[in-house]
Amino acid sequence: MIIATTLLTSCAKLLLIPAYRSTDFEVHRNWLAITHSLPIKKWYYEDTSEWTLDYPPFFAWFECFLSYFATLFDKNMLVVDNLNYSSEKTVLFQRLSVILTDLVYAYGVHRVSEALPKSWKKDVVLPILLLTNCGLIMVDHIHFQYNGIMYGIMLISIAFMLKEQFNLAAFWFAVLLNMKHIYVYLAPAYFIYLLRHCCFNGETSLKAKTFIGNFLQLGGIVIGIFAVSFLPFANDIPQVLSRLFPFKRGLSHAYWAPNVWAVYNTFDKVAAIFKGNSNSAAMTGGLVQEFSHTVLPSVSPLMTMLLTVLFMMPAIVKLWFLNKSGLHFLRCLVLCGLTSFLFGWHVHEKAILMAIIPMSILSIMEPTEAKLFLILSTIGHYSLFPLLYPQSLIFTKTLFLILYSIYSFYSLYKINQTKATCKYTLPLLNIFESLLVLGLVAVFAYEQIIHKLLGFDKKWPFLPLMLTSFYCALGIMYCWGKYYVYFLRMEHLFVGKTKKKNK
Repeated sequence: MIIATTLLTSCAKLLLIPAYRSTDFEVHRNWLAITHSLPIKKWYYEDTSEWTLDYPPFFAWFECFLSYFATLFDKNMLVVDNLNYSSEKTVLFQRLSVILTDLVYAYGVHRVSEALPKSWKKDVVLPILLLTNCGLIMVDHIHFQYNGIMYGIMLISIAFMLKEQFNLAAFWFAVLLNMKHIYVYLAPAYFIYLLRHCCFNGETSLKAKTFIGNFLQLGGIVIGIFAVSFLPFANDIPQVLSRLFPFKRGLSHAYWAPNVWAVYNTFDKVAAIFKGNSNSAAMTGGLVQEFSHTVLPSVSPLMTMLLTVLFMMPAIVKLWFLNKSGLHFLRCLVLCGLTSFLFGWHVHEKAILMAIIPMSILSIMEPTEAKLFLILSTIGHYSLFPLLYPQSLIFTKTLFLILYSIYSFYSLYKINQTKATCKYTLPLLNIFESLLVLGLVAVFAYEQIIHKLLGFDKKWPFLPLMLTSFYCALGIMYCWGKYYVYFLRMEHLFVGKTKKKNK
């Protein structure tokens, strides 16, 4: 199933080679040129292009590795001064490099499926849900990025965690952090679970000698990976860190990620309109810049960090007291990803995949998780639509979402076979949740048709994007709240099920 699905999705990806490309295409072409043409010590200083290298060292080495294959296609793409260079051979190489490195993602899917108890749902449903993820296809193979290889490494780490091979799980997660530092959002779940079940071995009364030995072994693995990654840049650590954490960027990305700050920004925008202030988007921006809100108090990076930590703490504490189960770790991982997405600083809309992909694994476990996955994936994937803004892509992105959602609803309904509370609701969902999902049709209709018919396209051109971010934010916040309550009640729920089975 994994091989067949990988081949079929690869064929679809090949058809997307001529599709629209975002500025991220030029970003990665520039990084190829930097890592191939310049000495290592200049990688994180080069600024000929505005798209400077701002990923951790392992990803820089990954770009360097790819650059040697790029010479076989078009050497001109590796010239640092060739800004916005996009010959046909360059496009072909970069598109093919994403498709081929997606094999790491396919391998990660295999390892996760192998780590779960044998059943048709993990052998058939789960691989299809993961491999045909429409958000990953839209972001990597149209918009253009290399998320597939990163999520493949994440799945490999999760697979080792499910099999209780903790040292290997920590090894691959450390590698992941040195590929893309945004995954630090997931680190609290890793740290607490490994501390509890690897270092303490599930026993708080463990002998000090055993604890210290386990802790040093685990710490040595993580520190060793970071040392290998950063040692070549030992004399330039401050410069590297300044590139990795540019806190002068705005609170929200140019396309507002559907999170708490999208709601906050919307209230600020509406308040500004009522006050007659047309200042459009001072709180956003993709490049380094100053930032401020118009009416509401401005939000600082420190405030977003404190809120993220505050809302993560209950899940982290709960994970400590739950029994040894990789699925409990995975649930906390999803909550850490969602919490960071909702409250983090300058969050990209693409980061919603950090919760959707691990949630795909949990969706085949319990009806509640299946239901919340359906809502989260449908709304989360729709929130990516603004990234693919050309009108020519409306049919493509809509088709991807519809096909993926149909399979998700059908397969998860077949797994759970629960009775519908009402014949007019979507499978597994109640009336409110069904309306929440179907409300996307109204949002889509307004964005594509009604906004122009009402003549608002010149007066309020930002309204469709703001509506999409605001509505999707409400849906994602609903999923986060419901899943948080479900997780905090986890022990009580499963104790209840055990008692019923015993009776």
